[in-house]
Amino acid sequence: MKVSERFIKPLSAAALCLVASLAGCKHVDDDRTPPSGVWIVFSTQAMWTEYGVPGALDHREFIMSEGKPQNFPYTAMMQTGYGGVLLVGDINGSPAAYDLSCPVENKPDVRIKVDEEENDAYCPKCGSRYSIYSNYGMPLSGPAADPDHPYALKKYNIAGGPNGEYRVVRP
Repeated sequence: MKVSERFIKPLSAAALCLVASLAGCKHVDDDRTPPSGVWIVFSTQAMWTEYGVPGALDHREFIMSEGKPQNFPYTAMMQTGYGGVLLVGDINGSPAAYDLSCPVENKPDVRIKVDEEENDAYCPKCGSRYSIYSNYGMPLSGPAADPDHPYALKKYNIAGGPNGEYRVVRP
């Protein structure tokens, strides 16, 4: 057996296995929500305590055009996404953020709601349910969980700032 044959056969088998495994994977679409600016800054720990989500299973909506949350000190540079931002404290108390727009309906004014009894979120229009505290906005049921075209919530990043502040930003 030539040296090139010893490397080509295993390499071909590995490539075939990779293609077969990728063909069986289902992709959950979390980019259906149109790209929009997201920039929310909590400049002090006190501000985070008042307006953020300091604990597990806490949640708060940020919709700048509607003044939510009330008395939040928005600046001209801040933006709250396509349908608004849902800020949550996950099951470990770590902050996570999602666009409030239902990805199935894909309209800025059709927003998900938090179900405090079920500890998830749902769309009042299409009925889809999403895991917001433990599974990164993945669909649980309804049209968003369609096995052929599943839609997850648009996730935003939470980053630390240079002075210890929190920032919600677009990925």
